[in-house]
Amino acid sequence: MNIFHTCTVQQPRATLNRIHSLTHFLVILVLFYYRITRLLLFTGDFQVSRFPWILMTISEFILAFIWLLTQPFRWRPVSRSVIPENIPKDINFPSVDVFICTTDPKKEPTVEVMNTVLSAMALDYPTEKLAVYLSDDGGSAVTFYAIKEACAFAKLWIPFCIKYGIKSRCPQAFFSKLSDNERLPRSEEFVAEEEEVKVNYEEFKRNVEIFAEQEENSRVVHDRSPHVEIIHSNWNIRENNEDQADLPLLVYVSREKRPSHHHRFKAGALNTLLRVSGILSNGPYILVLDCDMYCNDPTSARQAMCFHLDPQLSQNLAFVQFPQIFYNISTNDIYDAQVRSAFKTKWQGMDGIRGPIFSGTGFYLKRKAMYGNPNQDDNLLLESYKKFGMSGEFIESLKLINEQDVARKKKSLYAFLQEATLLASCSHETNTRWGKEIGFSYDCLLESTFTGYLLHCRGWTSVYLYPKRPCFLGCCPTDMKDAMIQHTKWMSEPFLVGISRFTPLLYGVSRMSILQSMCYGYFTSTPILWFPMFLYGTLPQLCLLKGIPLFPKVWDPWFAVFAAIFLSSLFQHLIEVLSSDGSIKTWWNEQRSWLIKSVSANLFGVMGAILKRLGMETKFSLSNKAMDKEKLEKYEKGKFDFQGAAMFMVPLSCLVILNTLCFFGGLWRVIIVKNIQDMFGQLFLSAFILVFSYPILEGMLTRVSKKIV
Repeated sequence: MNIFHTCTVQQPRATLNRIHSLTHFLVILVLFYYRITRLLLFTGDFQVSRFPWILMTISEFILAFIWLLTQPFRWRPVSRSVIPENIPKDINFPSVDVFICTTDPKKEPTVEVMNTVLSAMALDYPTEKLAVYLSDDGGSAVTFYAIKEACAFAKLWIPFCIKYGIKSRCPQAFFSKLSDNERLPRSEEFVAEEEEVKVNYEEFKRNVEIFAEQEENSRVVHDRSPHVEIIHSNWNIRENNEDQADLPLLVYVSREKRPSHHHRFKAGALNTLLRVSGILSNGPYILVLDCDMYCNDPTSARQAMCFHLDPQLSQNLAFVQFPQIFYNISTNDIYDAQVRSAFKTKWQGMDGIRGPIFSGTGFYLKRKAMYGNPNQDDNLLLESYKKFGMSGEFIESLKLINEQDVARKKKSLYAFLQEATLLASCSHETNTRWGKEIGFSYDCLLESTFTGYLLHCRGWTSVYLYPKRPCFLGCCPTDMKDAMIQHTKWMSEPFLVGISRFTPLLYGVSRMSILQSMCYGYFTSTPILWFPMFLYGTLPQLCLLKGIPLFPKVWDPWFAVFAAIFLSSLFQHLIEVLSSDGSIKTWWNEQRSWLIKSVSANLFGVMGAILKRLGMETKFSLSNKAMDKEKLEKYEKGKFDFQGAAMFMVPLSCLVILNTLCFFGGLWRVIIVKNIQDMFGQLFLSAFILVFSYPILEGMLTRVSKKIV
């Protein structure tokens, strides 16, 4: 056992998963034997059903292929824990730079963004080793104003948190119901100071909200010069300067944007932060956070260092990934916004085979991993100007990634601002390897996920830590529109990777283990689920109306094969949910959400990817993180909100209408013809789909009734 962390293989779970996988696979082979042999034996009257039979076989082959790609997630799941108290107190911690990106203050409320900034500034880490960078990709006046106000409030907030050992160091969370236990009166002094801090926080919020009320202050500027400003410096602090609070370095960065240059979305912003931070603080490790994902446990950096400081792991360890957990998750999570299957099943499985993927936020990244392969120190600076650009200061910083740059601190930090401004310009990346071999990749809009894939291809590893207290908390979608837009993006970009030269099942399999490449292959192949799901939702139902059987008779032994696969899948999912502290309701919601998203969001994701591959422009949609009280109330009550999701409702509505008509029409035909044994499978399938589609049917009827009224 390592003194800093432990790793435990979940052997009973792994053994059961392997037994189930083998059994399920054998039954699938039997199913294909039945399909193919019956197809070859079709003669006479059966010729009419040859084409739908072929389509069903193709659908089942796709489903089986994607199921096969999921098995590595279950092969060797591991769980990790850390013992940060075992880290020697006199250890020289490496520096950590925190990157936070925001774009649109209307979709990403500025006060929430500043709460994330404040929580990052208050991490339980040596102040002189911590730097926080905010990338304002919208260049809005309110964000720049707010970060200065936040810095002023931090001079009161951070000392208060340190003095009383506050864990919830996000002010918004601390003064909400989420932290009622922490605000229990400890002493009169605590109560008095808490009230003072709260008054100052409310004043900070009010000032920002008043400033944001003017339209021009919240306007996103698409044509602007670079702006880099040090809001607070933690260098050269004089001991007799009582006005200078002990705060980490805080830097505001708004990179240059011009209509004639492609700005590369979040990947471009992160690469700009890599360069700017490289000459200002140059922390060997980087924490990347979404603007709405605040630090819920101040010890997260120390927890991550339990792995990064382990000599047995650190050589090839690129990043430590924490789960995304959301504070606004309802007990009845109808949209499956918590993504339980990823953070409680798949990521643990990938951790057993060289590590999980980048999840976009909540990871501690080794800076050196962004610049090359492991053990590439000697080659890092070869043709450095061609790779990294013409900044001598930045090239110099590459030599000092793993060192404590004491000599540099003798210089004034502000002397580097002019160079930092040049590094944030559009022209710096021209004719360099940024976005290709260096930094976050520009080949995919899911920049973190794809970059993590490339890191694994280069030989880097990662680990996954799921602590009891969530280290980071964020805000999840609370209506159908935002949930579908988010899922569509998650489907579109991986599908593009799957049909590119980077496809994991070809490019990846030669650079990583077969199991790891299968995991990545699952993410790139999942979007095509829309095809078998759409066929299963239409073809058997239409054949039901015409009396064409596509499944064995209910008393036929072959029917047991289909029933076994169906029940095996359902029960395996149920066991996974229950074993990860879920409930029957969680299982039901995940099944329903999977069906709905597979037919709708997956379809639009694939369509968007194909259009993009053909060179047609597709609009990039930023997730809306502004909280709507009415939508939140509906979500907490378990009521679906379809407002604004008309496009996604088209395929769903068609399927619901078709299944309704076919079910009752088929039922009538079965009663008349008396062939329930032949058509039971199709009748059951139609009824099964209708049960899961009830919210959609209810939404359709509600909209119709409103129009009539």
